Amino acid sequence: MELIDMMMKKNYKTLLFLVICVLSVLTGCKKYYMETGVHEAKYNGNIMQYMEEKKPFFDSTLTVIKLAGLADVISKENITFFAPPSGSIFKSIKGLNVRLRVTGKDTVSQLSQIKPEVWKNILSQYIFKGSNRLKDYPQRDTLSYLAFPGQGYTSYSGRIMNIGVVFNDAVVYSDKGEELSRVAYAGYRQLYLAYIPDLSNPQVSLINIPIATSDIQPTNGVLHVLTKIRHNFGFNTNVFIEQAISAGINPPTK
Repeated sequence: MELIDMMMKKNYKTLLFLVICVLSVLTGCKKYYMETGVHEAKYNGNIMQYMEEKKPFFDSTLTVIKLAGLADVISKENITFFAPPSGSIFKSIKGLNVRLRVTGKDTVSQLSQIKPEVWKNILSQYIFKGSNRLKDYPQRDTLSYLAFPGQGYTSYSGRIMNIGVVFNDAVVYSDKGEELSRVAYAGYRQLYLAYIPDLSNPQVSLINIPIATSDIQPTNGVLHVLTKIRHNFGFNTNVFIEQAISAGINPPTK
């Protein structure tokens, strides 16, 4: 009986592992996860049209694109766009208003109060020439940069950003939640975009932003959507605040 139990447990572990591997492959082929649901990879329209179709998620992002004068770039050029959702922009505006309120200045109520050059400079850091899907980027490991550093890519603004794919471990758990086995780098893969605060030390203090949805393929490039939970527009809210204040805040329009 003990031998039979051991064989059953071994087979159970093997079966679970195989199921996880198969599901990883199947879910990675045709559909991609977004915080708002599951979406098809191919889209018959350009990047702007895709975002317009998902307007509740990208409402403020679309406004910023137009204010920055980058609508033609997003809709016509062959690019890879790491799109910040509206929630990311809201958080940075909220931080700006806290600073303005503390210093006794009027707060921002309209996105158009931020100068166009500020929107363009920061938004351009999310845009890259050419079409690159997750499979086109190298591996990176936030705990082992020397072995898997990702790679530096020049954004539309000219700033170098780090992009790479984190290979998670494949883990099999028992029905009681206990870890039965783990295979390094064999689990699901997630794309990361990282801001480099100090370009002279490109592997130090990176601001790592995970991608919520990767490999959406409109007709003019590739769209990757950043997580709205772990990202503030500009990567560092203070950088956005300083640029906005330095450029000057426009009065609201009626």
